Amino acid sequence: MNELVREWIEKAEGDARTAEREACVTDGPNWDAVCFHAQQAVEKYLKAVLQKEGIPFSKTHDLAILAGLLRPTYPEWATWSDSLRKVSLYATAFRYPGETASKEDAIQALEIMRQWRTRLQQTLEISDGA
Repeated sequence: MNELVREWIEKAEGDARTAEREACVTDGPNWDAVCFHAQQAVEKYLKAVLQKEGIPFSKTHDLAILAGLLRPTYPEWATWSDSLRKVSLYATAFRYPGETASKEDAIQALEIMRQWRTRLQQTLEISDGA
């Protein structure tokens, strides 16, 4: 596996672990952080696949844009794009004052992350956690 692909996967796994860990906190969980790290995990996994496929991409947090670059190679992903749009908002929505994630937002972000993580790991032909 290409070293840069491996690095994207390692970064994605770090975000996935952080999201999962924070979601288990019983005293004052940071739902904003769960949502942010769930989004980051999916973003970095998508970038790993783009790197693997040799498809150039810009610096963006928009998961639908990243997945769109992969649509010619993986057309079946188009049916799951709504989930990407939803979790894509978490890159910035809860990072600043004025908006706060709820437990329900965090649960939804984790579910989407887990689905895409599994899908992207299969695409990269890696097991859980690389």
